[in-house]
Amino acid sequence: MLGEENGGSLVAISDLHIGYSENRALVEALRPASPRDWLIVAGDVADTAADVEWALGLLAERFEKVVWSPGNHELWTPPGDPVTLRGLARYEHLVQRCRALGVLTPEDEYPVWRGAGGPVLVAPLFLLYDYSWRPDGLNREAALAEAYRTGIVCTDEFMLHPDPYPGRAEWCAARVAETARRLAGRDPALPTVLVNHWPLVRDPTRVLHYPIFAQWCGTEATADWHRRFDAVAVVYGHLHIPRTTWHDGVRFEEVSVGYPREWRRRAVPPGQLRRILPAPDGDPPVVR
Repeated sequence: MLGEENGGSLVAISDLHIGYSENRALVEALRPASPRDWLIVAGDVADTAADVEWALGLLAERFEKVVWSPGNHELWTPPGDPVTLRGLARYEHLVQRCRALGVLTPEDEYPVWRGAGGPVLVAPLFLLYDYSWRPDGLNREAALAEAYRTGIVCTDEFMLHPDPYPGRAEWCAARVAETARRLAGRDPALPTVLVNHWPLVRDPTRVLHYPIFAQWCGTEATADWHRRFDAVAVVYGHLHIPRTTWHDGVRFEEVSVGYPREWRRRAVPPGQLRRILPAPDGDPPVVR
């Protein structure tokens, strides 16, 4: 059970989207089962900087430690937000606000979870996407053209600015290279929990209602990271399809809340924290 009899658990959630009043209420109701619980927040807290700061600040007061990876919504520069920073400058602003709250970010030293299921290095990542998850036979230009033709275009194209990089793919490449360097230099005796807003492998996107949207969901460059960096679990969101899958014997947890119109259709109540460690009991791994 969550809290592991008050010994503490590593739990996770993502895609809080507190711009919706129903979702804000879910965040207001979130509580740890144990004062020793750590919380992973895998991106898409909110669209505005003030809302991101409010939610993470509230959660940091309740959980022993909060670990945050940004999603695409935090990186938007939406009309009406008093914080008009774009791209890298916006990300760096959010990192500084998190540090003031005591929330760990991808720019901080990776913490070690020493509770049940540990010790494990908890690595929050910020990797973006590079449009490499395209339909077979389509190059990047053709895949984008098809998305525009069908009207399945991610809002990032209009509000997630890559400044000072020439594009989001180039920003992704820089993040992937730097993050791989950091992970390669970790203590090799420690397994990892890898946390990224976007999935690290493409397989979870195969169930998307609109497959063309997968080009905004990740990068082929991370396809082997769960093996390469000795992951015991991978935590992600973005797809708004909460579930557990297994890849090469590694547990992948999609932990999103999503929009009210989505979670209202589900039998499971929204805003439930997913336990990452200690590993929950369940079906044996299905190697995919």
